[in-house]
Amino acid sequence: MSSLIIRPAKTNDVVTIRKLIDTYAPERILLSKATVTLYEAVPDFLVIEKDGKVIGAGAVHVLWEDLAEVRTVAVFPEYKKQGIGSQLLEALIEKAKVLGVKRLFCLTFELKFFTKHGFTEIQGTPVEPEIYQQLLESYDVGIAEFLDLDKVKPNTLGNTRMIKHL
Repeated sequence: MSSLIIRPAKTNDVVTIRKLIDTYAPERILLSKATVTLYEAVPDFLVIEKDGKVIGAGAVHVLWEDLAEVRTVAVFPEYKKQGIGSQLLEALIEKAKVLGVKRLFCLTFELKFFTKHGFTEIQGTPVEPEIYQQLLESYDVGIAEFLDLDKVKPNTLGNTRMIKHL
C-alpha cells in the first residue's frame, strides 16, 4: 500500500518543483518562474510525496496582513484525478490559516477544481483604496495579479482571479 505524505519543501525539492512547472508552463496552466525565485520561495511550498517520491507541490505566499496567494499547485500528470491535488490544496489552506490569513487568492484556469474547494471569482478590486495604494509598491507579481493590473495581463490572459474566505 502506498502512502502519501505532505510536508514542507526543502531546497533539494526545487529540482522537482522546477520539473513540475516545466511540465505545465508550455500549456500556460502554470506560470513559469525563474529557478532563483523557486529557491527564494522554498518556505512557502509544501510538497506531496508518494512512496518517498515528490509527485506534487504548491505554495502559500503572504501578500498582506489578511491575504495570501496559493501558487503553483500541481501534481504530475500521472497522478491527476486521484484526489491528490485536493489533499495538497487542503493542506495549503490549513497552512494559510496557521499563518493568520483570512483570505486566500489564486489565479487559475482550473475553475472547477478551485470552486470545489470554496473559491469564488473576484469582481473588481477586493481591497480598500488605502491598502490598494500600499500594495502597488510591491514588486511581487502575485500582488499585480490580485489587483488585476495591466502590467501582468500579457502573462495571465484568460486566467480567473478567485478568492476563498477562511
